[in-house]
Amino acid sequence: MATVITVRAPFAFVRRLVSARLHRHCCSKLQAASFVSRPHSYSLIAGQQHRFFRASYVAARPVLQFKLSDIGEGIMEVTVKEWYVKEGDKVSQFDSICEVQSDKASVTITSRYDGVIRKLYYDVDSIALVGKPLVDIETVADQVEGPQEDVVETPAMSQEEHTHQEIKGHKTQATPAVRRLAMENNIKLSEVVGTGRDGRILKEDILNFIARQTGAILPPAPFQEIRPPPPAATAPSAPAAKPKEKMTPPSVPTPAIPKPVFTGKDHTEPIKGFQKAMVRTMSAALKIPHFGYKDEVDLSQLIRLRSELKGLAESRGVKLSYMPFFIKAASLGLLHFPILNSSLDENCANITYKAAHNIGLAMDTDQGLLVPNVKNVQMLSVFEIAVELNRLQTLGAAGQLGTADLTGGTFTISNIGSIGGTYAKPVILPPEVAIGALGKIQALPRFNHKGEVVKAHIMNVSWSADHRIIDGATMCRFSNLWRSYLENPASMVLDLK
Repeated sequence: MATVITVRAPFAFVRRLVSARLHRHCCSKLQAASFVSRPHSYSLIAGQQHRFFRASYVAARPVLQFKLSDIGEGIMEVTVKEWYVKEGDKVSQFDSICEVQSDKASVTITSRYDGVIRKLYYDVDSIALVGKPLVDIETVADQVEGPQEDVVETPAMSQEEHTHQEIKGHKTQATPAVRRLAMENNIKLSEVVGTGRDGRILKEDILNFIARQTGAILPPAPFQEIRPPPPAATAPSAPAAKPKEKMTPPSVPTPAIPKPVFTGKDHTEPIKGFQKAMVRTMSAALKIPHFGYKDEVDLSQLIRLRSELKGLAESRGVKLSYMPFFIKAASLGLLHFPILNSSLDENCANITYKAAHNIGLAMDTDQGLLVPNVKNVQMLSVFEIAVELNRLQTLGAAGQLGTADLTGGTFTISNIGSIGGTYAKPVILPPEVAIGALGKIQALPRFNHKGEVVKAHIMNVSWSADHRIIDGATMCRFSNLWRSYLENPASMVLDLK
């Protein structure tokens, strides 16, 4: 029987071993000897005896530097807010790697490769630079086709990061992550209206489509009440004195107030994220001469109308507040006073009248002051505005507002009254030229048309306008028209389109 021996060794060693073996057999009395060469293996056949020698090695997997690509809007640095992976984790294409935050929006970075995370370049809250490595990924060799950037899952996509799909004769633009979300929920992209640039479909569009189909909306983040720390334990009091013979009436005990002890230390931290954007925006706003105008609005009829429609809206899965009426009334007013929906260039030489009414809503979030806007209000109904506000408020509470939601505003309303206060001095957000601040709604006595004192629901409004191009009379007339729509909501029906 033939004997088969397999030896694994380095290539050079096998070559020397085979050469020596051949020399030995050539000098022997064997009648035939032949040498067969194969890639990485050698076989020596001599009579009935066989010797097989094989050299094997493990190819090293390439390690790629996963770089932070340009996420648009001229952003050159971001803050790493959270890592979704750690060194040694396996990732697949489109898996979330980390969340970063610029001065405009939060962005989720997703992987382009299948592989293993070998190195994280930044800690949480560190500053990452565009074009610099985020992580090292050990990948399979056949995945490497050339230098590629990471995938950014955000409404503000670069042109290279879009994929197109032919559906019913037209192109539907969406990222792979959005397509996967649609596929998991059995949604045809042709049925979803994209709100991104050039009609591209965003992740929020898919979630909003699901909410409309199921009649449900995502709940906002729970409100967390800030409670003061418990008082420090006090030292045991001295033994009580013996009671006197004459009893005194009991008195209310005064709580023991611990003496405050200051133990804090000063600390310095860099300004970054949304706060950095606020510093830049407000510094630019100081260059604008503000004209202020204040008035009060009787919302008694609007409150009755909203109470009638609230249940109907909730049956459709939408929370109806007063803000959709305020926003729609502002849009109707802007149709008559388009100068308030314009912008002034830096050289104060040209005025651009905006065709779209992208009305922003100042929102107080855990990340700071954010101003997302409702796009094309002039084309939306009150209910459609309410749907969009629900979406923006849900994303804002979760810290997931995208760049598309935070940019492109033309007019702003701040609902400061939801926190408290009656009057305010709102600051214009450049390049806009006007802003309004709404106070809280109060039940106050007012005279009706018969001279009778009645209970009225009063809200104060404070307007600010860029006095370089807007005079006081224009602001006053706009406010009067806006107020008339709210004090008599039925009048809005005449101008609705």
